Amino acid sequence: MGHDISGYNKAGEEIAYARFSMWNNNAILLYRLLDANQYYAGVSGSGKIATLSKGKIEVAMSAYWRIFNKSDSSAPKSDFVIWDQKQILDFIQNCLATAQKEGSVRVYFG
Repeated sequence: MGHDISGYNKAGEEIAYARFSMWNNNAILLYRLLDANQYYAGVSGSGKIATLSKGKIEVAMSAYWRIFNKSDSSAPKSDFVIWDQKQILDFIQNCLATAQKEGSVRVYFG
C-alpha cells in the first residue's frame, strides 16, 4: 500500500507522478497543498480522480513556496526529506505547466 498520485493532461497522458509509502506524512502535505484532503484514505489515496483548475494549482505552488521558504535552511535535512520536497515540487510544477496550457489538470489519488 502507499500513495501513488498521478497528474494527467486532457489527452490522458501522465504528466506528473509522486509516490509515497503508506506512512509517509509528506503524502498528506501534497494532499493539503492540492486542497484534496477528501481523497486521502489513510494508507493510500481514495482511488478517485479530481479535476483541478489552473487557479487551484497556482495556489498550491504559492503555498509550497511559503512553506519551504520559511523552513530553517540551517537545519539538517535527510536525503529522504529532500527527495520528498523535490517530488512534491516537481509534481506541482508539471501540473501547473499543463493547467496553464489546458486550463485544468486531472489528478488520480491512488
